[in-house]
Amino acid sequence: MATIEAAITINAPVDKVWDVISDLDNESKFWKGTKSIRNISKEGNTVTREVTIAFKDSKCMQTVTLQPKKRILATFTEGIINGTKTMHLIPEGEKTRIEAIWDMKLSGMMGMFTGMIKKHIKNGTEQALESIKQEIEK
Repeated sequence: MATIEAAITINAPVDKVWDVISDLDNESKFWKGTKSIRNISKEGNTVTREVTIAFKDSKCMQTVTLQPKKRILATFTEGIINGTKTMHLIPEGEKTRIEAIWDMKLSGMMGMFTGMIKKHIKNGTEQALESIKQEIEK
C-alpha cells in the first residue's frame, strides 16, 4: 500500500469548510482526477457511488462515509484502486486544517505501477486542497 499525505490550512471556520467538502456531487470541481460521479444509493451518512477517474477513464466503486464536521472516508470497493482516501477537518480557532490521507494501491497487474502514480496522486491532492482553499476564501 502507498500512503500519500497532504494538508492545508484554510482561513475559515469548520462549518464553512464542511459545507464545501461535504458536497460530494461537486467533488470533480476540485479533484481533477475525478471525471464524473454517479450516486447509486444513500443511507444516512453513507453514500455508495461510481466514480470515473482520469486514469484510463477507469470506473471505481466507492462507499463514502460522512462524519459531520470531522472527516470524510471514501473506501474504494471495486475497480483499479484499492484502499481509502480520508479527509480530516481539524479546527484551529477561526481557521480549519484539512488533512488528506490516501492509503491505496492499484489492483491486479496494475499494482506494480502504484509507486509511479503515487507522486501524481500527491500532486493532484495538493492541487485539490488549494482549489478548495481558494473557493472558500474568495
